[in-house]
Amino acid sequence: MDWIDISVPLRNNMPIFTGDAPFHIERAQTIAGGNVCNLSTMRLGAHSGTHVDAPVHFIEGGAGVEATPLDALMGPAWVVDASSAGRTITANDLDRFAIPSGETRLLFRTPAVHFWDEPDFDTAFVAPDASAAEWLVARDARMVGMDYLSVAPFDAPKPTHQILLEAGVVVVEGLDLRAVEPGPYELLCLPLRIVGSDGAPARALLRPRG
Repeated sequence: MDWIDISVPLRNNMPIFTGDAPFHIERAQTIAGGNVCNLSTMRLGAHSGTHVDAPVHFIEGGAGVEATPLDALMGPAWVVDASSAGRTITANDLDRFAIPSGETRLLFRTPAVHFWDEPDFDTAFVAPDASAAEWLVARDARMVGMDYLSVAPFDAPKPTHQILLEAGVVVVEGLDLRAVEPGPYELLCLPLRIVGSDGAPARALLRPRG
């Protein structure tokens, strides 16, 4: 079956989390301008578009993104139907989302899935609170992915991040799940190998599994 690209295209004027560096790409050299090739330069934050968070993002002295265990980002995954969630996903929500036992790579499709249709960053996205993060850790989640730019509520970013990252759960943010239905998939997600960085852009793909 064909892979579904669930990465957000990096482009000028794309939505970014409040305070992050905007993405910008421009031609530094052009064939039309007499150069031997077209050559671009980019400026971006480590958390631009689809990206992986590293422990050092919220844990002083934590590991950089180059130490991310790649096996947590490759293999069976479950896209969770979180369409009935409110502004936060709680442990009680997770109990009723019918997540199959043994699924350790979880991607959340929330009411914010269509926020990518908006031109600007929207703070009303949906994300797990601390109780949900503890639920995920207790059930041995290896990877948690979100369909917008944070794994934590906008007004409470620290607890969820710390609980997950301290437990070794790999966090992927900025997924585009608009074309994906809830259910079982194979996941392939690889972050750039940037030494010491608190995050790195990634390419993420899904394909259905039986």
